[in-house]
Amino acid sequence: MDLSNLKPAKGSVQSNAKRVGRGEGSGKGGTATRGHKGAKSRSGYSRKIGFEGGQMPLQRRVPKFGFTNINRKDYLGINLDTLQTLVDEGRITDTVDMNVLIENGLAGKNELVKILGRGELKAKLKISVHKFTASAKQAIEAAGGEAVTL
Repeated sequence: MDLSNLKPAKGSVQSNAKRVGRGEGSGKGGTATRGHKGAKSRSGYSRKIGFEGGQMPLQRRVPKFGFTNINRKDYLGINLDTLQTLVDEGRITDTVDMNVLIENGLAGKNELVKILGRGELKAKLKISVHKFTASAKQAIEAAGGEAVTL
């Protein structure tokens, strides 16, 4: 390798970019390939998302329906099999309350928790949270535990 056979790395040089607005002699001067007049020819133009050229945009044409209940209570669901894995890992012993769930990263301190019935629970646990599904409550009591609603 010497100065006579040096060349740039493959793909690093791109000479196919058209140099626009650099004088009439280039063939790309004047309007600089932007055409005549209109918003797209101006500097500072940026198309708004959803803009359809002045036609009524889709998100305004489609009818709106339903409503959002401002009093809705959202519960964070935790399944029985999740609790069973924590018992197997030794992170839960006999009682499960909000503090235990927060320490194990299953819930935040301001969240409402509902125990759901997926999986099976073998350990005898006293669980005190905000809500239980019927199947979860039944499975907890079948395992000899206790379901306490806060």
